[in-house]
Parts: sequence; structure tokens; C-alpha cells
Amino acid sequence: MGLTFVEATVTGPTGQSRQLQLMVDSGAAYSLLPTKVWKALKLKPMETLTFTLADGTDIERSVSECRIALNGTEWHTPVILGKPGDEALLGRMTLEILGLVLDPFQRTLQPMKLRLG
Repeated sequence: MGLTFVEATVTGPTGQSRQLQLMVDSGAAYSLLPTKVWKALKLKPMETLTFTLADGTDIERSVSECRIALNGTEWHTPVILGKPGDEALLGRMTLEILGLVLDPFQRTLQPMKLRLG
């Protein structure tokens, strides 16, 4: 199993943007922005949620929202506001919002078949 990384542009409510590399983690529900990025975008915590890590450890992180542009598509998405040491992640919710799915064999993002019902 390999890791997949993508370049994306994230934009905050004031119009500030940052380009960054995110690790695609289709097992993670939320995307995560590192501390330096979300602070530069002037994101504000909206809610604090508890997340369970792969080893079973529970952690609390604040959540906000921003715009993300990737593969020619830009949309609004919830994001975890990372703490120092947290890595940038592209999670399942953002992938679905952007209409993308991870091809685990090619390790690339592909358009998702959108279903109405």
C-alpha cells in the first residue's frame, strides 16, 4: 500500500489562499489543515469534536470551514484545525464534496459517479 499526495489551494473567509500538499486519506472523514495554514487563512474554530485515531486514542480538535480547489474543482468543505505536529490530510468528506474518489490501484483521484438516489 502506498501513500497518495495531491496539491490543493485552500482559501479562507478573507480571501487569503495557500497552496499545500495533502496526503489523501480515504479512511479519514475530515480533511485537516496544519496550524500555520489555518492561522494564515484566519479560520476561526466553529466547534470542537472528538476524533478516534487508528490506535484507539481519542483526541479533540476544533473544526472550521474553508474553500478548497483541486483538480479544477473548487468547493466549500469542513476542516479540522490542526495542532503543531499534525499533518495535512485530504479526507473522505472533502473528496465527496469535490466529486472525487481515490483509485487505490493507480493512487490517483478520479471523478466519482454521482448518484441521485
